[in-house]
Amino acid sequence: MTVLKTSMRNFLAHKGRMALSAVAVVLSVAFVCGTLVFSDTMSTTFDKLFAATSADVTVTPKSAGDAGDAPRSGKPESMPASVVEKAGKVEGAKAAEGAVSSQSVTVVDSDDKNLSPSNGGPTIAGNWTRNDLRSMDITSGHSPRGPTEVMVDADTADKHGLKIGDELRTIAATGDHTAKISGIATFKVTNPGAAIVYFDTATAQRELLGATGRFTHVNLTAEAGVSDTALKAEVATALDKTAYDIRTQKETADENRKDVGSFLDVMKYAMLGFAGIAFLVGIFLIINTFSMLVAQRTREIGLMRAIGSSRGQVNRSVLVEALLLGVFGSVLGVGAGIGLAVGLMKLMSGMGMELSTGDLTVAWTTPVVGMALGIVVTVLAAYLPARRAGKVSPMAALRDAGTPADGRAGVPRAVIGLVLTGAGGLGLYAAGQADKAKEGSLLLGGGIVLTLVGFVVIGPVLASGVVRVLSAVLLRAFGPVGRLAERNALRNPRRTGATGAALMIGLALVACLSVVGSSMVASATDELDKSVGADFIVQSTQPGGFITPKAAEALEKADHIGHITRYQQIRADLTTPGGKTADGVGLSAADPTYAKDLRRETVAGELSAAYGKNAMSVGDDFAKKYGLKVGDQLKVAFEHGKTAELRLAAITSDDSSVDKGAMYTNITTLEKYVPADRLPQNDIMFATAAKGQQDAAYQSLKDSLKAYPQYEVMDQTDFKQTLKDQVGQMLNMVYGLLGLAIIVAILGVVNTLALSVVERTREIGLMRAIGLSRRQLRRMIRLESVVIAVFGALLGLGLGMGWGATAQQLLALEGLKVLEIPWPTIIAVFVGSAFVGLFAALVPAFRAGRMNVLNAIATE
Repeated sequence: MTVLKTSMRNFLAHKGRMALSAVAVVLSVAFVCGTLVFSDTMSTTFDKLFAATSADVTVTPKSAGDAGDAPRSGKPESMPASVVEKAGKVEGAKAAEGAVSSQSVTVVDSDDKNLSPSNGGPTIAGNWTRNDLRSMDITSGHSPRGPTEVMVDADTADKHGLKIGDELRTIAATGDHTAKISGIATFKVTNPGAAIVYFDTATAQRELLGATGRFTHVNLTAEAGVSDTALKAEVATALDKTAYDIRTQKETADENRKDVGSFLDVMKYAMLGFAGIAFLVGIFLIINTFSMLVAQRTREIGLMRAIGSSRGQVNRSVLVEALLLGVFGSVLGVGAGIGLAVGLMKLMSGMGMELSTGDLTVAWTTPVVGMALGIVVTVLAAYLPARRAGKVSPMAALRDAGTPADGRAGVPRAVIGLVLTGAGGLGLYAAGQADKAKEGSLLLGGGIVLTLVGFVVIGPVLASGVVRVLSAVLLRAFGPVGRLAERNALRNPRRTGATGAALMIGLALVACLSVVGSSMVASATDELDKSVGADFIVQSTQPGGFITPKAAEALEKADHIGHITRYQQIRADLTTPGGKTADGVGLSAADPTYAKDLRRETVAGELSAAYGKNAMSVGDDFAKKYGLKVGDQLKVAFEHGKTAELRLAAITSDDSSVDKGAMYTNITTLEKYVPADRLPQNDIMFATAAKGQQDAAYQSLKDSLKAYPQYEVMDQTDFKQTLKDQVGQMLNMVYGLLGLAIIVAILGVVNTLALSVVERTREIGLMRAIGLSRRQLRRMIRLESVVIAVFGALLGLGLGMGWGATAQQLLALEGLKVLEIPWPTIIAVFVGSAFVGLFAALVPAFRAGRMNVLNAIATE
């Protein structure tokens, strides 16, 4: 009980000094809890949606797969209407209804503006069925009654200002279909961001499937008292189980949830990873806080020991203070985390993914996990300072308070740090020399961890040397004030090292990712310059989008064009002359002009020959694996097509990042062995301008696609900029998440300086008494902060560039061979760290300047 009372008094007495440590705990716990609440809420939203939209029993063709769509051909897999009739007659079935659904569509308004979600959500077109009434209500107008009418969901209508009577055009593989809005349907549950249009059944079949009397799935409703499982069993008996997938409502919802769940898991674990980094940085802050508090209370602890307190009691007293800090910070963090989740939901809604706060889900595990993490991390971080407190001798009560130096810690720390750093450096070197990316990535991960830990351990040793060098460059110009700032930073290297290490971790990751991102862009740009001969590239702006036949025809009619190249992909099973099989390999079918549009080196044969009659090429890795040579005959069983005998006419080099490992054949070969209604759409198309007509051709291609806003025409400059923008967006998102760790590190600098000012109260008073002005005092503290921040930045940026350079060596195995250090970013971060130091010192410097000189001198 005495230990608890003492701890409570100490905690309340130093609550101001612990405030920033508490903020670090709050931020870290909030990020964890916010991530968990946000991901749980998204799961709840999708669960409700899938449960509401799934029929009691659903029948789909086996060949449809999980998504129920065949995106390469643009037409979903379908079944004859007779299946609906047969399924509806089974015992226990109240009703059976055929449905049509396709996600391979784009919807535009009368001004050719794309109405597809900007957040990557799907655009779904289908027929209006009774099953849709489970999840939607028609809130305006009526359902479509013929080919000239279409109904749209309310969220899409609100977002784009659509109303009844407006004209919409649906672009599909079968062609374009124009109709006017006859009704608007509102979701009964939250629509996370899909755009949905409905037709009458006959129109949906004709415009989405290209055939009447067919459906993509059958929705069955069970009789009262009949379970979904029992109805499924009856349907399975009536239908050919090898041709159809039959699922209950729960199974359908689970299957849909599995597809979405993989994306949610990636996002959740990525965000938790950044929360973990913030926790790691927070550990340094907490260690520093308790180390300084223990040092400042050395005399007090000595008195406690002198009047009978045992080492264990002193140790427990400090740990109880840490426990109180952990509990206080974690409770606030859990609440802040829920607020953060709501903020993320609002942000996602602004980006097009609608999430309702009515679905806010706070599982009981979330506050438990947040509290446990915050408390455990805080107590573990305080363990070393608590141990140090327990070692304080009763004789310390007779000495002046201060921070005892630990000279013996230098040599063991230096040795351990050098060993860890050396082992990590060896791991990074081995990763850079690896022949396979998988093996190298493991070595890279080990090298990163060891060098990071090594730098953290050796940080106080490095501080002594690096700070002296930095001081000679940055501080000497400020005369005696600069020298005082240098000595203050060197007074306790362990503290300086720990404070700098907190900033080092975040900046090391920033530097590493900057090097990797810049190298990827530079490598891709270099490869494009060397390999791509086409003047223009046309592709969809929608994820997984393909170029429809109508759009391809429009491109082929453009003026000032030398040639247009089609490029399609299809799956096939290959059998070698030796009887070895390779199932489901990707085969690229293109026009012969593709050999000019993309220059590929061959190790055997001529690539142009691969576009000859019944010919193909393979990559050299595939050729080595299966023992192939030019002239071999391969059996190629095309997906949804016939089996062909194709001659191996060329083996291409896989020393490339563009089309690495691609197998080529002529589109005419594909058309010979695959039925017309099964042919894939173009993934991408290439164009070359007629001689001297580059600008005119560029504009002509753009004009030809005005009616198809989902496609983009790019010249090589545009394409390179697109690559740069994509990598930049990804890095900006990562930098934003790393910002949490950097904020916690800044709090560490602020806390260290604030406690350092308290620790040096008497010293500051004496300096003021002998003539140091308030302005000089504040400058001294600011300079000390700057040198600590720059020290951490130097270590972090140096370490991060080493990690990034090693990662680039692994990327070189995949064809990304150019190492580029983004010096503008590195320099900006370095200079920014100095400003961070200035900012962190503002409050501590202001408080130091306001001290009463006589009171400061009288302080013990």
